[in-house]
Amino acid sequence: MMLDASNYAFLGTAAVAETPNFTCEGMPALAKWSFVTRNVPPEAVSHIEFRHEHVPSSGDLVLAAVQKIAQHTRIQLRSGRRSLLYPGDLVVVAYGNRYAPDAFEAVVPEDLDQCHLVAAGGIAATARSKSAGLKWPTSIQPEGYCIGPDGRVVNLRDHGLEMPDGPVHPKKPVVAVLGTSMNAGKTTTVASLIRGLTLAGHRVAGIKATGTGAGNDVWAYSDAGAARVLDFTDAGYSSTFRLPIDDIVNGFDRLIATAQHDPNVDLIVVEIADGLLQKETARLVASDSFGHQVDHVLFAAGEAMGALAGVKRLARLGIQTTALTGRLTASRLACREARRATRLPILTKAKLEAPRVATLIGS
Repeated sequence: MMLDASNYAFLGTAAVAETPNFTCEGMPALAKWSFVTRNVPPEAVSHIEFRHEHVPSSGDLVLAAVQKIAQHTRIQLRSGRRSLLYPGDLVVVAYGNRYAPDAFEAVVPEDLDQCHLVAAGGIAATARSKSAGLKWPTSIQPEGYCIGPDGRVVNLRDHGLEMPDGPVHPKKPVVAVLGTSMNAGKTTTVASLIRGLTLAGHRVAGIKATGTGAGNDVWAYSDAGAARVLDFTDAGYSSTFRLPIDDIVNGFDRLIATAQHDPNVDLIVVEIADGLLQKETARLVASDSFGHQVDHVLFAAGEAMGALAGVKRLARLGIQTTALTGRLTASRLACREARRATRLPILTKAKLEAPRVATLIGS
């Protein structure tokens, strides 16, 4: 069943935001296109169609109507602006799973029934659980899939980066930032390190290799001065939770290779989402690809016990930790405790932003 765009004329000009020039059958001109759709060109969508027989898959693009506003009151647009949401707004989002202990656990539904906006970057899923301090996510009603000229449902995978041709010599150094969990301080570490390296004269690529589609982290990298920013959505994934490990490694390889081939980049800093106990993170870090491509590892933790456990777990994989960082650096006592337990240097935000220290890590 195709949708008639005239059904949504009542939305009026108030819903106009930074939207691409999409003029396809059934697509309201005022629909808000979310951050995760930013690599989908206008010609990729020919019409909107409600297909009962198609089971949603991670990365499928769908037009949805906002139902009840709850946790997410805004959606990140393709431009990066955070647009206020109203009941009845039409949004273009992608199905995806979410693993976020401090936010939501959510999975791709099995049909086009009502579900949730589980990430402000534009992720549609059915929430299974939430952190105690949050409301349940904003509810949305899918109106139909985005269909391409070939008649297939448009998926972000169709617009992911290709693997660049040939090796790069010399190889550019790669620094990976891992952590104990969500909100351990990984993104702050990456941004601070990018800042220090940039001040030292380096041209840095900041990469978010895994996670759930949203712009916050890559924008932090850009603000810090990154010459190039990439994330897993550029590889064609709305989220990496519940993806096969081969897909995750393939995406990691394409992101690193893209930065390696960029002539405007001479050093790469990559963030791996969540903690070492998260399934996809654990398998990526244990992969041959990670071991072969990463030169230095910084480990972010909230306290000394987590830091020690993380360093030991990495050591069992044959990975040496270069230094500790993260939220524990807010406490001098916690830093002393972690240093005694691990015998590793502790890098505060200020130290990471210092050109001399940053360059030593990135060498």
